[in-house]
Amino acid sequence: MTDRTEIEAAIEAVLFVASEPLPRAKVLEIFNQRDRAKAEEALDAVLARYAAAPDRGIVAERVAGGVRIATRPEFNDYLRKMFEVTGRNKLSMAALETLAIVAYRQPITAPEVQDLRGVNSKGVLSTLLENRLIRLAGRKEVVGKPFMYRTTRDFLSHFALDSLKELPPLEEFEEMLGLELGVEVGAPTPSSDAQSSGSEDTDDPEGSELAKEPAAPTAEEE
Repeated sequence: MTDRTEIEAAIEAVLFVASEPLPRAKVLEIFNQRDRAKAEEALDAVLARYAAAPDRGIVAERVAGGVRIATRPEFNDYLRKMFEVTGRNKLSMAALETLAIVAYRQPITAPEVQDLRGVNSKGVLSTLLENRLIRLAGRKEVVGKPFMYRTTRDFLSHFALDSLKELPPLEEFEEMLGLELGVEVGAPTPSSDAQSSGSEDTDDPEGSELAKEPAAPTAEEE
């Protein structure tokens, strides 16, 4: 059997090189069956060790239904200077506003987003699709059958959330993004009494395979 210290080191190395949060089961499957129980304990030990060291520049955390090692957000300014990030890929305020609406009212259609924002949001939705922060989630059973949108695992990862249940109150989210949405959480969206053809809402971040997400719909498809 493999030594516990070696297992912890191996888990730390795997999380360090992974490009996205890894499901717990995927981390454990790299070990032989006889070492799985020990690997379970080792993974918890790695997470606990990082949690007990808040003064470090990196953190091991549970996020988007998996685990990852990431830099602490409070050091982003230093990282931008180091890698000369210009901010060209930052989302616009319109995109952040639309993303917040989708996050708190999902599943939601483009016409419903437009009604809430008061402006055409198709271009912004396309940008969020391209950035893999939202995904298509079927069509709504209303006239025209418009596409519905939901947030993705990348959204959870970006905001360090393990599931949608961890979304903060809307007021806190608005403050974090510098927005004033005026959207009542829990209020029905336009045409919300119509039956949806999409899947039921779930906090399971494994519910979508990002690699298989369809491309952004055209204006005609909307």
